[in-house]
Parts: sequence; structure tokens; C-alpha cells
Amino acid sequence: MIKMKFSDEDLRLAEKLAEHYRAIIELIGEDPDREGLAKTPMRAAKALIENTRGYHEDADAIVHSAIFEHEGSEIVIVKDIEFYSLCEHHVLPFFGKVSIGYIPAGGIVGLSKLARIVDTFSRRLQVQERMTHDICELLTRVLPNRGVIVYAEAQHMCMKMRGVEKQDSTTITFEYSGEFEDIHRQNEFFTLLGVKK
Repeated sequence: MIKMKFSDEDLRLAEKLAEHYRAIIELIGEDPDREGLAKTPMRAAKALIENTRGYHEDADAIVHSAIFEHEGSEIVIVKDIEFYSLCEHHVLPFFGKVSIGYIPAGGIVGLSKLARIVDTFSRRLQVQERMTHDICELLTRVLPNRGVIVYAEAQHMCMKMRGVEKQDSTTITFEYSGEFEDIHRQNEFFTLLGVKK
């Protein structure tokens, strides 16, 4: 993970956000001036900026920056790309892994760019279903391919810390296009992942 560098604009935003975090701390009955909390509003503000940096990244440009000619036609998989996101319903974390497969059609993408686009879509207020769909849609549209498949598995703190409080729950989503509409291609992908469908 690359440590985020805060620009002057980021720091100005952080100052504004910190004022709101300070007010929230007071509203829940805490003293924002006590030793353990004195720096919390700014820390929380910077964390929010870092955890929503995907709004300021261009996923199309990330993929376009590293497409290379390739005549191969068999499946390419990048497995277990970890991600961290914030649920848009409760602003609580959800996190897990994404695996991406695609069948090249005259071009491949630099492998690190697949991890970068997972970060771009996950570092927003998000739901897992949309994140999975958006990754698949982007690669289907931008990358020369005959099919794309995206599989995500995640733990959601909004289900563990509040509400139903189900500690062992896991959410799985997947999206596909092109040749992955064929169940045999899907099975090939899941077999290579070691996932029982």
C-alpha cells in the first residue's frame, strides 16, 4: 500500500472535516479536548480522505496506461487482491478479496493495474455489489477481451458490529461478461481459484 501524500487542498479539507468530527465527539458525550481525543478529529478527517481517495482517481486512465499487445487467448487471473472499503449505508468498513479473470483478445493489461482499479472502486462509499459490477464493466469496456469475470468475498462490519451482529457471515458477489456467460468458462475460473460454486 502506498502511503497517501496530502496536498494543500487535502489539508484544507481535513481542517473542515475535523471541525465536524469534533462536534460529533461532543454530541456523543465525550470531551474532544481530553488527552486521548485531542488529535482525533484531524486523524479521523485524514483517514476519511484517504479511505475515499477513489473519487479522485480515473479507473479508465489506469487501465489505458498499461495495455500491451498479446496474441494469447487463454484466461488470465489475478487472485486474492485485498481491498478495504466503507459501506455507504453506515460508513462502517467492509473488506475482503477480489479475484479478476479475463480472456485476452489482442491485448493484456499490466497486472498491477488490476489491483489499482480494485483500490479505485473500493476507496469510495460503496456497496460490494456495485463495486464488483463496476470493476467488471470497466474491464469489459476498456480492455481488449473476449470475456471478464470478477469475484469478491468480503466481511461487513455493519453486519458484525451492529444490527444482526452475525460474526461468521461472508458476502460473495460476482459479475461476468462475454465468454464467461458460458457455465463451462465460469467453472474453469472458479476451479482455478479453488472456489466451489
